[in-house]
Amino acid sequence: MDFEKLAKEIVAGVGGEKNVNSLVHCATRLRFSLKDNTKADTALLEKNPGVIAVKESGGQYQVVIGNTVPEVYEAIGKVSTIIDSSDREREAGESKSKKGFGAVIDVISSIFAPLLGVMAGAGILKGLLLICSNFGWLEAKSSTYIILFGAADSLFYFLPLLLAVTTARKFGGNIFVALTIAGALLIPSITALNGAESAVTFFGIPVVMMSYSSTVIPIIIAIIVMSKLEKFCNRRIHESVKNFITPLILLVIMVPLTLMVFGPFGVYVGNGIADILIAAFLFSPLIAGALLGAGWQLFVIFGVHWGLVPVFINNIAVYGRDGIKPAATASVFAQTGASLGVMLKTKNKKLKTLAGSATLSALFGITEPAVYGVTLPLKRPFIAGIIGGAVGGAIIGQAGTQAFASGAPGLLTLPIFYGPGGQGFSGLIMGITASFLISMVLTYILGFEDPVEEEKQEVVATTAASPAPIHHPVRASDTVLSPLSGTVVALSDVPDPAFAAEAMGKGIAVEPAEGRIVAPFAGTVTVAFKKKHALAVVSDQGLEVLVHVGMDTVKLDGEHFTSYIQEGDRVSAGQLLLEFDIARIREAGYSTITPVIVTNTFDYSDIIPLQPTVVTHGEPLLEAIGTESNTESTTHTVISNPKYST
Repeated sequence: MDFEKLAKEIVAGVGGEKNVNSLVHCATRLRFSLKDNTKADTALLEKNPGVIAVKESGGQYQVVIGNTVPEVYEAIGKVSTIIDSSDREREAGESKSKKGFGAVIDVISSIFAPLLGVMAGAGILKGLLLICSNFGWLEAKSSTYIILFGAADSLFYFLPLLLAVTTARKFGGNIFVALTIAGALLIPSITALNGAESAVTFFGIPVVMMSYSSTVIPIIIAIIVMSKLEKFCNRRIHESVKNFITPLILLVIMVPLTLMVFGPFGVYVGNGIADILIAAFLFSPLIAGALLGAGWQLFVIFGVHWGLVPVFINNIAVYGRDGIKPAATASVFAQTGASLGVMLKTKNKKLKTLAGSATLSALFGITEPAVYGVTLPLKRPFIAGIIGGAVGGAIIGQAGTQAFASGAPGLLTLPIFYGPGGQGFSGLIMGITASFLISMVLTYILGFEDPVEEEKQEVVATTAASPAPIHHPVRASDTVLSPLSGTVVALSDVPDPAFAAEAMGKGIAVEPAEGRIVAPFAGTVTVAFKKKHALAVVSDQGLEVLVHVGMDTVKLDGEHFTSYIQEGDRVSAGQLLLEFDIARIREAGYSTITPVIVTNTFDYSDIIPLQPTVVTHGEPLLEAIGTESNTESTTHTVISNPKYST
């Protein structure tokens, strides 16, 4: 895949660089903060083969890419200044256009999304070490275990430092000052005060000391306030001294303020939210697990799942484990099973391939291709996934499964759910297996509206006799004048198997030089598609010709086309039938190569192309060689099902 080409198309699709405040990415999505979402061309982006889906959620304009999102993100950095623009990051930090719950979700996702990859890797390593320790493969006191556990646990211990960076970037604060403030919360001389026998005060004001390693909320609140205070100071301090006076003020004010106010407040809030959710699981782990297993993918679609991410991390930091997240794993495997069910059931080759690759991605926790590309568009498979997720979540909740490290739920991250003695792990395996199988079977049984192959059902060559058969003693030779000007292309070179294989008849194709289609002879219009992208004309001698402008242009829904005909119209050779905007069609990502097909090829001895390289309107393009058979009835091609046309 040409990532730089895709990057340019995405940047253009979101309204250009000037419309972008900031950009971050998670495991599968580019998350844009746009100045004006109405300037983004969602329809154009969704037609791009490199884009799975486009969603607006939590104040963000999200372009779902899939597993290759890091490469696309890097390519955007090469073809634009979006990623490096600190001004835009500051503008994004203001989030003036976002209010209420959407603004909260936008902030949380922007802060945590950049950490998901390393968080998953560290979580897997931590889970594997727990398994090795439980089975006696590695002694927990051995230097090997200690080194590897340190590599896995460092992210979680120093999490405030990492969150300081992402929060400062989000709100346009000084990253190095933010790191220094976070470091003050973890520096041994200050952490030692947590266990001090004497009271801790700051200029006589009592300070409630706590442990801030692995915490989430305190540092986020502190850096948000720091960023606001920094802007306030920079506006009022002279440029000659603000580069060092502002950081001085921030350190003197923010470190004590964080220890006295933001730290304790953040810890209490985080623990309070966690206690409420834990109480729900204690009240009825089966019901709570079922609800989370059923609803997790819905949360993901609307972006509100980010609101639970800090809770998961906080639980692991405070309690060393989390009993809420495991139920969400059932939802991931449920959508995986539903996608596999689609692959097994569908007869559409393209959908089968898509569902197969999406199933593989979903097994490793990347569900966007499965959800947005397969189950959600087909509706019933997505519902089957919700049902399967509810059953699996109930089993996991009832089993009391715990997560002992962070990481996106998937096949590789299963070790993070294996704790001391493996308690609850068997319930997790039962739950995800049940959710996978139930969703797969339900999808297969309930079925779905299987998309018809694009095998050009648009042109179904039925040999139904015309309402008024035209009798000819001999099928006379006939000439097709070129309906358009451009470069001649062999039908075998058309990027569509049905046309290239002459499944609809023999003919030729033309890469148009101008957007005009004229009548190839005197005759009658037999078909004028509502989407305006194709038409069919029959000559007075019975020669039937289909002109199809471009590939997959039916998806434009008539945009960029102007038709001047209706079915049943009489036309003369050279009469203007259709106009189209070549440039706009190509900008939309569609080929404009135009096949000109004799659909009743078998009524003639042969169809011979007459122009080898270029052609203009009205020049002879094809010669239909007549037959020497007896009188016969002319049969007309019936063209139907434009919904599935190219």
